[in-house]
Amino acid sequence: METFLQQIINGLVLGSMYALVALGYTMVYGIINLINFAHGEILMAGALTSWTVVTLLADAGLPGWALMVIALMCAVAVCTFLNFAIEKIAYRPLRNAPRLAPLITAMGMSLLLQTLAMIVWKPNPKPFPLLLPTEPFNLGGPVITVTQVLILVLTV
Repeated sequence: METFLQQIINGLVLGSMYALVALGYTMVYGIINLINFAHGEILMAGALTSWTVVTLLADAGLPGWALMVIALMCAVAVCTFLNFAIEKIAYRPLRNAPRLAPLITAMGMSLLLQTLAMIVWKPNPKPFPLLLPTEPFNLGGPVITVTQVLILVLTV
């Protein structure tokens, strides 16, 4: 039973992350009627931006939660700018074009963002520093970490 409950917690956390990405896809499709293949790359740019901010401020002596908030604000700003620029430059001019043109443009934006990210951040793995406590909470068998609780709370 303990393993079953642990897997329920793990499934809820992983499903919450998938749900947030799916919500983003749904919102974009609902607004611009286009499957934005660059959506994942926008998320990647936000993650790499937050990694850069955390790495640069690692020696500033700030607590982990403060680093996380600063990195989140920077990532939101970068993602907002990217989304605005892509919509204005690539998608808006093709609003009345045949359905295939915006679709191909979306794939092109995806490849462009991937390539730019490899140029800026290099195509190497980047370990994200641990910013929150790693000690799990024991729930009488199954365990849950602060990060998992934060994911669940933010998803709700």
